[in-house]
Amino acid sequence: MNYSIVWFKRDLRVNDNEALSRALAQGPVLCLYILEPSYWGAADVSQRQLDFLKESLRDLARALKQIQLNLCLMTGEVTDVLAKIYEVMAFSQVYSHMETGNLVTYKRDTTVAKWFASNNIIWFEHRQHGVLRGLKKRNAWNTNWAQLMHSPQFTVGCTIVDKTMQGTLHKMFPCESWPQTSGWFRNNESCSQPCTQPQAGGRAAGLTSLNSFLGSRSGSYVGGISSPLKATTACSRLSPYLSLGCLSMREVVQATQAQINDESTNAYKKRGLNNFLSRLHWHCHFIQKLESEPEIEWRNMHTGFDGLREPEFNPEHFTRLISATTGWPLVDACVTMLKETGWLNFRMRAMLISVASYPLWLHWREVGNWLASQFVDYEPGIHWSQVQMQAGTTGINTTRVYNPIKQAMDHDPDGQFVRRWLPVLQKVPDKWIFEPWKMPQDVQLECGVILGRDWPLPIVDLTQATRESKKRFHDRKKASYDTALNSKILEKHASQSTASSPKRFSSQPRKTKNKEPQPKASQLQFDF
Repeated sequence: MNYSIVWFKRDLRVNDNEALSRALAQGPVLCLYILEPSYWGAADVSQRQLDFLKESLRDLARALKQIQLNLCLMTGEVTDVLAKIYEVMAFSQVYSHMETGNLVTYKRDTTVAKWFASNNIIWFEHRQHGVLRGLKKRNAWNTNWAQLMHSPQFTVGCTIVDKTMQGTLHKMFPCESWPQTSGWFRNNESCSQPCTQPQAGGRAAGLTSLNSFLGSRSGSYVGGISSPLKATTACSRLSPYLSLGCLSMREVVQATQAQINDESTNAYKKRGLNNFLSRLHWHCHFIQKLESEPEIEWRNMHTGFDGLREPEFNPEHFTRLISATTGWPLVDACVTMLKETGWLNFRMRAMLISVASYPLWLHWREVGNWLASQFVDYEPGIHWSQVQMQAGTTGINTTRVYNPIKQAMDHDPDGQFVRRWLPVLQKVPDKWIFEPWKMPQDVQLECGVILGRDWPLPIVDLTQATRESKKRFHDRKKASYDTALNSKILEKHASQSTASSPKRFSSQPRKTKNKEPQPKASQLQFDF
């Protein structure tokens, strides 16, 4: 009795699912999702992500049911679960999509590959997003990306040829009930804290977001995605659905292009959608970095920065940051919003990492794990590349230091965002809303915000701490400059195209001088 396993990972959809389509073409399938306790015990994952996953799995199960398939949910480490299934009924092939995940999944896939080999099981791994496995140089990466995005989507038929065998699989491997998961997470509040205002999980919710963005919200995309207040609607909000594969990158690209080509789409929407397309490309570009060098999750991309911040990690600074008590209103408002919703627009994410890396002088690894656990849309490839880029440890990117006061003035000029997420500051006058520590005593009494009692004093002097940290950073950068090492990093990770639109991607290398080709500032905000 021959059958295949479709191992769902970060591809929780029926539509445009190559693994499912190819497996069904061979005969009966067991659709399998494995909840791994070891994964959920890592420092970069959390309850809020598991909640979103649960909703997405329910949606996937409903979609599979429509094509006469059941989703089998099992709990345990992957090789143990597969061995249990194999013992009950042997299988000869497994279909899945390639996953560019965190260290836990990287090691797990290595172990699984060995188990498959020892049991003569063929493992078919199909491309997810535009990432290429085993890539040595980036020269043809853009061409490959464009080809994949413009190729036909995979479809799944509704007819199961061997219904008897398919029915047997459903009976022998029923779906387990949802396990007790509270003990899986590390013993800290960040990992176990659910969102009070989360996005709904699942493909149906993802399609709703996609359609509303393409139909109307894209008109506010340009000029709206930098503001933490406007970005909640100006951004597509597709990132969690792309992260778990509720939507495929290809279908989003093609739907976006179709909307651009629609004669009814006005100029404002077309401009926004074209900008959005370029960010979909950068999305895959950054994931490729982690695929090509998994070590960037835990070590500096440029070794010349080793030991710069690590020995001086200040736990008080870290605690004040994650508890939203730095004393800098925009920083604390962003942390509060992140805790409540699991989402933050890209510029504010970059600002948080910058504040942590420079005036607070915290190493990116601890900050990165905390942020990852807070993001419902955590995408390891994008996350760790961006964390290192904002912390300055790539060696090939322009140094970016964000001043939280200037960012507030630029992107929340009326203080609406700060007041929304920090009600204690509701009555603080506009003049002091971003620098409440400068309020005179009479103003504090009048608005009912006493410094040191109702609002914390800044953890450090922002101007002085930033100036000193920048000097230390640039002194190290100058001392550690290595042309050969920079060129090696550039060759492995840099984009080789000057184009900003997927339709115009070139396969010709771009001449550079030890610096990664930089997208425009607006193009970096690809966090949708």
